[in-house]
Amino acid sequence: MREFIQRVGGAASGMVIPNIGAFIAWGLITSLYIGPGWAPNEDLSSMVGPMIVNLLPLLLGYTGGKMIHGHRGGVIGAVVTMAAIVGTSSPQFLGAMLVGPGAAWVLKQLDTRARDSVPEGFEMLYDNFSSGILGWILAVVVYRGLSPILQAITDGLGNFAASMVDNGLVPLADIPIEVAKVLFLNNAVNQGVLTPLGVADAAESGKSIFFLLETNPGPGLGLLLAYWVAGTGMWKQSAPGSIIIHFFGGIHEIYFPYVLGHPIMILAMWAGGISADLWFQVTNAGLVGPPSPGSIFAYIAMLPRDGAANVLIGVAIGAVAAAVVGTILLRVRPIKETDAGVDEAIDTSIPGVDV
Repeated sequence: MREFIQRVGGAASGMVIPNIGAFIAWGLITSLYIGPGWAPNEDLSSMVGPMIVNLLPLLLGYTGGKMIHGHRGGVIGAVVTMAAIVGTSSPQFLGAMLVGPGAAWVLKQLDTRARDSVPEGFEMLYDNFSSGILGWILAVVVYRGLSPILQAITDGLGNFAASMVDNGLVPLADIPIEVAKVLFLNNAVNQGVLTPLGVADAAESGKSIFFLLETNPGPGLGLLLAYWVAGTGMWKQSAPGSIIIHFFGGIHEIYFPYVLGHPIMILAMWAGGISADLWFQVTNAGLVGPPSPGSIFAYIAMLPRDGAANVLIGVAIGAVAAAVVGTILLRVRPIKETDAGVDEAIDTSIPGVDV
């Protein structure tokens, strides 16, 4: 199950990460030009809606298709994604991640079976008409058959997320999020669930708490500070360098071995994450776009005009809470000296950048 989730998360990350620049551009346009923004401008803010409804899902659909079958897969992925967009009334990030690669896979199967039978000199004709006709058929299928399902799933996720916010349960989400992170499922959680929810939420209110839940660098900073203060051996010696990589570089994976090597330290991460999320909930904090990677510099770039200080205070609260609880845990339950191999554990446990 873990491997399956990692594959799904890797596929989602592969579609989102190449397009993070577009998400950041949309976040900056939103934070600057909508009514509550830094520089309200009604004309320029007119870009916000079309970008979230059309541009961003089309980019995801194209990228997902290209991952499966090159440029041809990307083109048919974008065509079929457009059918999902038109057939629903909400931003179809989930739909793009499903139908983009799916349409490209169908085209790839067709090419595998028919390409060798194409007479010489007719290759371009086959390429154009096969992708065009198949794109037409799949677009109609998605519009008629799949769009209602996608709309129901999107509405269900949105209602669930809204109910968590309305009932003050957002801080409890940190418990499964932190466990998933240290198992290297961070990108599956962030890119597959939280970023789409955050983008839809930010389109309405100009900012979203969902961008803060997985990416907050505060708890990880607190954990590493605890190791620096109360750790031993290579765990203590490696902590300062890991702090720089994590907090300023945004590579959260660097601290995962510090939890896996001493599992009780997950309590420190929970303390930091829940404390910060509780503050975010109470103060209605949020970011205008997804911070990528999850570093303090990316956080500063995505701060809203209204409540910018609340975000930074929440990061500090998460760091202090995790540091205090982590230090106490390391004093009461010291980590065993495992100098041999700790460098290798840290170096080989960073499969990608946390965004």
